[in-house]
Amino acid sequence: MGALLRLYAAGSALTCEPVDQGLLNRGYRLSTTRGRYFLKHHFDPDTADPAAIERRHRATQRLADLGVPVAPPLAHRGGRTVAVVGGHAYALHPWIDGRHRHGGQLTRGESARLGALLGAVHACLERVMPPKGRTRPATSPHPVESADPAATFALIDHLLARVRRHRPADAFDELARHRLLERRALLEQHTARRPPRGGSVGWVHGDFHPFNLLYKGDAPAAIVDWDRLGVQPRAEEAVRAAAIFFVRPAGTLDLPKVRRYARAYRRAAGATPSELAAAVHRVWWERLNDFWMLRWHYERGDTRADCQFPAASALAVWWTREYDAVCDTFVT
Repeated sequence: MGALLRLYAAGSALTCEPVDQGLLNRGYRLSTTRGRYFLKHHFDPDTADPAAIERRHRATQRLADLGVPVAPPLAHRGGRTVAVVGGHAYALHPWIDGRHRHGGQLTRGESARLGALLGAVHACLERVMPPKGRTRPATSPHPVESADPAATFALIDHLLARVRRHRPADAFDELARHRLLERRALLEQHTARRPPRGGSVGWVHGDFHPFNLLYKGDAPAAIVDWDRLGVQPRAEEAVRAAAIFFVRPAGTLDLPKVRRYARAYRRAAGATPSELAAAVHRVWWERLNDFWMLRWHYERGDTRADCQFPAASALAVWWTREYDAVCDTFVT
């Protein structure tokens, strides 16, 4: 810690407290004799290359210059924004006082503001990033090719076997088994609806959700965690974010808020209703085939996402039943 702070001329550490939100990297609230900072330890192997981190840092600075609420990192004495200490990559950001807010805490007007913000991010990224045809990331968090149901059926069987072997069996196992069997039946019914390859792409944040947006009062103060910045179908990020922000505990979406959000997004991003309709279909299919929370639980023994599983797993079922209403909400 001392070597790192000397590199940034950030004084001496007074307190260093872990920030418990976030699943892939470690963050710390750092108080020093020079001020308050957010210290990020980049250790996710998919995003921890120092050169790639610095490219993302330059992008956030250009977004800040356009008025997008971000918290660009500080440069150290060597003029760079990434410090490699002991073989680990770190970045120091100014501390932003704020709080995270989920969709249940937003009014309909604030929901529209959220959609406009994401639309502005996508529009501004088009201005500050290289042409998307020339620069495409080698890896992306959301593949353009839609999920293959045959692979999903095999994964369901694999996870069911894991559930059966888990001892002692508990309530999570019971819910997991129920949802896996339910999802298999839904996929068997809707296999023919597998969407084609994705359409138009653009630069996206890549991980836009409540834990990556800080509010001061009712105003967005900073979009954080740009580790997944990349070229992806833009409208899919908008739909995916809505499904996280506006999911209710019972696994339904707050459609009136989603409608206000989607209208504002379309205006700010210049997205067409047909683009949103295609994105709704692809994200619905993605949700039907997605079991990352169960894979973390049963394959990695990582239970940090368990609390999200009841609502997320119920959403896929509800979305299938209310497909037309959800699609209409995003396009009208």
